[in-house]
Amino acid sequence: MKPFRYYRPDSLDHAGQLTSDAEARAIAGGTNLIDLMKLQVETPQELVDINTLSLGEIADTDDGGLSIGALATNTATAAHPRVRSDYPVLARAILAGATQQLRNKATTGGNLCQRTRCYYFTNIDQPCNKREPGSGCGAIDGIARLHAVLGTSPHCIATYPGDMAVAMAALDATVQITGSAGERSVPVRDFHRLPGDTPEKDNVLETGEVITAVTLPAPVGGKQLYRKVRERSSYAFALVSVAAVVEMDGTRIARADLAFGGLAHKPWHDPRLSELLVGEEPTAALFDKAADLLLEDAQGYGENDFKIPLARRALAATLAEATGAEL
Repeated sequence: MKPFRYYRPDSLDHAGQLTSDAEARAIAGGTNLIDLMKLQVETPQELVDINTLSLGEIADTDDGGLSIGALATNTATAAHPRVRSDYPVLARAILAGATQQLRNKATTGGNLCQRTRCYYFTNIDQPCNKREPGSGCGAIDGIARLHAVLGTSPHCIATYPGDMAVAMAALDATVQITGSAGERSVPVRDFHRLPGDTPEKDNVLETGEVITAVTLPAPVGGKQLYRKVRERSSYAFALVSVAAVVEMDGTRIARADLAFGGLAHKPWHDPRLSELLVGEEPTAALFDKAADLLLEDAQGYGENDFKIPLARRALAATLAEATGAEL
């Protein structure tokens, strides 16, 4: 790990000023950033410890939703009574990720900003456009088992590794951000970026901006499910995950909000799936049509070709459980 300067801001404005330097990084739980610093993937000259700020509150909003502070730990969020009762897909997604020790330290804001676990990104001896723009993508012709099949580009096929944000995408949560230009709100579904020709940019945060909270809308009825398919049931990243918020009206689907992990550079949300499913009776044929739509542009890279049929099966199984349909 290379030497760095360490700061503890006394306000959000102060934190914004300190992180406005391109060589500075904000640190909260440190469960991702410290690892990357040890590997010299990240080599910030300055660390800005935002744990001094009062951003850990989880509180009701005026419209019946829930605000989760950026410094609320994953453990506190998953155990919160309202999350467990009104947003169980979020609790299940958090508990499906990492270990208890990591969840005790990992924060809401940090979880959203975590970086890919691509083998080529974390190995500074390998080419990676995300780590070093213009150096190439070693994964495209290399080891690509965990890599993306949707939204890829010739410059990057890395996946976003988290679980929490996938559930938040299904719930249509909003990220609250503050910076020198003021405050703004960004839907979780738009917070992370696809790689395009700038894979080094993971999300829409600008230099000097800090996440302050994530806001969940008022809860809806129906079932909330999180299905994570991984190589082992303990600590492992998703090969494919599905977060679903599904409500029935008699024998027909009244709501179907779906998001997917393990498939793309960001939590994947396709609004066309809801348009296809709502108003229809749940059947195996309908679920096949949804999978066809979801995966129409999917592209494997050899080792990860299996993800395409795996995503199809995971989607069908999740919808069958949510709707009570028999496959």
